Amino acid sequence: MQAEVNQELCISCGACIDVCPEVFDWNDEEKAQTILDEVPDQLESQASEAAESCPTDAIVIN
Repeated sequence: MQAEVNQELCISCGACIDVCPEVFDWNDEEKAQTILDEVPDQLESQASEAAESCPTDAIVIN
């Protein structure tokens, strides 16, 4: 599973980082980004929850 944050849609609310800090963190522009190339199996449900918590649907899970 992979997660990606669309930088144009991210409004820096931090919901994804609060829900799953092992996968998401702030970048230099103070927007969320993924910090892992592959989401580990044990974090898939948290990463999906983080995507669902995004108010702008900026996170895509593949």
